[in-house]
Amino acid sequence: MQVQGRNVAVTGGASGIGAALVRRMAEAGARSVAVVDVDGDGARAIADEVDGCAVVADLSSGDGVAAAVTAAEAGIGPIDVWCSNAGVGLGGDLTADDPVWDTSWQVNVMAGVRAARLLVPGWVERGGGAFVTTVSAAGLLNHVLAAPYAATKAAALSFAENLAMTHGDLGVEVVAVCPQGVRTPMLERDPSGFLLQEAITPEEVAEATVEGLEHGTFLVLPHPQVHDYAMARAGDHDRWLAGMRRFRGKVVSHMDGDPADWG
Repeated sequence: MQVQGRNVAVTGGASGIGAALVRRMAEAGARSVAVVDVDGDGARAIADEVDGCAVVADLSSGDGVAAAVTAAEAGIGPIDVWCSNAGVGLGGDLTADDPVWDTSWQVNVMAGVRAARLLVPGWVERGGGAFVTTVSAAGLLNHVLAAPYAATKAAALSFAENLAMTHGDLGVEVVAVCPQGVRTPMLERDPSGFLLQEAITPEEVAEATVEGLEHGTFLVLPHPQVHDYAMARAGDHDRWLAGMRRFRGKVVSHMDGDPADWG
């Protein structure tokens, strides 16, 4: 789908990858962009940059998502492209408390599901629309310090695949973006720092996203090496898990503090 002339909404649009997506969508010729974020001041600042619309919303509940979609469409008109970018990066392993898992599930998975429920029928009726989700390489490869984050990102990827399977022939385009480390506030909170060396900028992710959307690519990998890692995982899962255990040991040995405090 070409971005030019489209109405685009970006969740988590006040900073990081979301802000870069807003700017890149506007640069690509979007008719208007709605910046959706719980941070009202940040959303308004980014929206002002692109002459867009700011929507203040908490996407951790069904009511919050519904309010965001309603406000975005009131501000810019029928949404053609929904960028489900808002997410939380909470760490921990099996000892992580239920609220950590619940928050991760509601924001990383259900916010996208709920938005799609509201938008997809209209896209089918109008003959087209696009659902763009910022997943993470963790959705493909897991994460050695963050079970809630990795598990919910895997679920987000699976939902995107299912949406493409069930609605791709009805005019709904789906793009799943799976970067590794990106220089955002979320990465800066990671006490291990193991993703920093190969981290890229939010602008690079946004560029890859727009390119993927305009070329009809489902899986967008801003870090090309993620493809090789995923192939190694699929080729010999036991060997890959053994390697991940060794890698986790190295990461933890260089950390200050408890690995469960990631995020």
